[in-house]
Amino acid sequence: MTPSEFFRFYVIIRVFLTHGLDELIPKMRLTWPLRFGCRLLFWMRNQYPEKELGERLRLALQTLGPVWIKFGQMMSTRRDLFPPVIADQLALLQDQVAPFDGVLARQQIESSMGGSIEQWFDDFDINALASASIAQVHTAVLKSNGKEVVIKVIRPDIKPIIKADIRLMYRLAGWLPKLLPDGRRLKPREVVREYEKTLLDELNLRREAANTIQLRRNFDGSPMLYIPEIYSDYCHENVLVMERIYGIPVSDIAALEANGTNMKLLAERGVQVFFTQVFRDSFFHADMHPGNIFVSYAMPDNPQFIGIDCGIVGSLSKDDKRYLAENFIAFFNRDYRKVAELHVDSGWVPPDTNVEEFEFAIRTVCEPIFEKPLSEISFGHVLLNLFNTARRFNMEVQPQLVLLQKTLLYIEGLGRQLYPQLDLWTTAKPFLESWMRDQVGIPALLRTLKEKAPFWVEKLPELPELFYDSLRQHKELQNSIDKLSVRLYARNGRQNQSRYLFGVGATLLVSATILFSNHIPVWPAYLAGAGVVVWLIGWIKAA
Repeated sequence: MTPSEFFRFYVIIRVFLTHGLDELIPKMRLTWPLRFGCRLLFWMRNQYPEKELGERLRLALQTLGPVWIKFGQMMSTRRDLFPPVIADQLALLQDQVAPFDGVLARQQIESSMGGSIEQWFDDFDINALASASIAQVHTAVLKSNGKEVVIKVIRPDIKPIIKADIRLMYRLAGWLPKLLPDGRRLKPREVVREYEKTLLDELNLRREAANTIQLRRNFDGSPMLYIPEIYSDYCHENVLVMERIYGIPVSDIAALEANGTNMKLLAERGVQVFFTQVFRDSFFHADMHPGNIFVSYAMPDNPQFIGIDCGIVGSLSKDDKRYLAENFIAFFNRDYRKVAELHVDSGWVPPDTNVEEFEFAIRTVCEPIFEKPLSEISFGHVLLNLFNTARRFNMEVQPQLVLLQKTLLYIEGLGRQLYPQLDLWTTAKPFLESWMRDQVGIPALLRTLKEKAPFWVEKLPELPELFYDSLRQHKELQNSIDKLSVRLYARNGRQNQSRYLFGVGATLLVSATILFSNHIPVWPAYLAGAGVVVWLIGWIKAA
């Protein structure tokens, strides 16, 4: 461990202990060495004894920076796993992180745009509208068209902090395979590498602008999801300008109900939006915590989500989508045998896995969750049980699906808050079955024909020439094969002759040895010489 990594590790321990987070360590025999180690660091005592545990946890994560704030945001959506005293405080990390100085934000905007902010904007508010782990936003009005916009600005000097934490994570990931028996199966370095990519991508607001434009195009005219307009002419690597939206935060259940929102339909559309992004578009918003999701005030009986902050997006290959869809459908149909076979076919578990045992293990984990409302189902617990099952069957972690798994947890937390009685399976199954039919049925064939038709039409005049070239190449290949066959036949003949001559030579030498041992004169020398000559001839033929 380098000095900088050791220092960062020391800072993390100090922040956790000075905020009294050693209280989170369960009091059990297994954790006794860890609790004893915390007691040895007697100079790092809780400096905020008057604050609640949840607030101290929030302050600690906020102090440690964006990597830890992101972790807190994900935990805030899991109210089934954390008590309200912790979940309520962690929810503040979604858009109420302490902002940096607005004057500094203004300077950063003007530096990126190359002039005074008044050249492009009116009514710039020096006070941040909202602030999160990576950036904060300020309101303004575009001079060119008078539209209200928000200006997103990256926090200054944030990249070195992120890189320091990532380096430490790589170091710890390198230790994991040595410390845990199945640590290598977890692919810790690959997971860290995927997380590093998403964080560094989020620091480039040009990338976020492109992602937002793509998502807006994917859901253009959709009643389910609205994505704000991006003003790309004003966007830079650390500055983004987009349409200002007005909506109800999705976590404000009281305001949604007061507005007369159809909560059941809203929750169902949340699930539909997720599956549409993943399977139809293969391009999904991977940071869907409640701070990034709003609900339009208009048409509460036909509610529409509003999504912002598209810095982190995920995508899946065609094979991944097909595999996941088949798995989901098999789960919904309780076809655990199919689930087990799909895991083996995909290579996620070793090919010599006992399918019957794996099927039974999956059934044990998943069967209890069906035919229950979402309020009685915890994906967190299910994933934990599946993880334990995976350890038994040497299942490897798939880094390309980490973002998808995290987004699934967000969706569950969101659905649980909006409409706890939502039947996730009934909502998702028809969509997936329809998607699968579209991929393998007549519509898929017609779509492929439509997509390939221009290419085929373009190549049609070349078909005679291509056919002639194919025949000529086939003839040349056949000639080459015939020549190679003749050479191989001749070589095999020479090798057979060589082996025969080696045998004759060996027989002559053995005969010479026998005669010599019986004291018979002259003949042994003749036979030995003949054997050597025959061997030489055989060697020449074999060359």
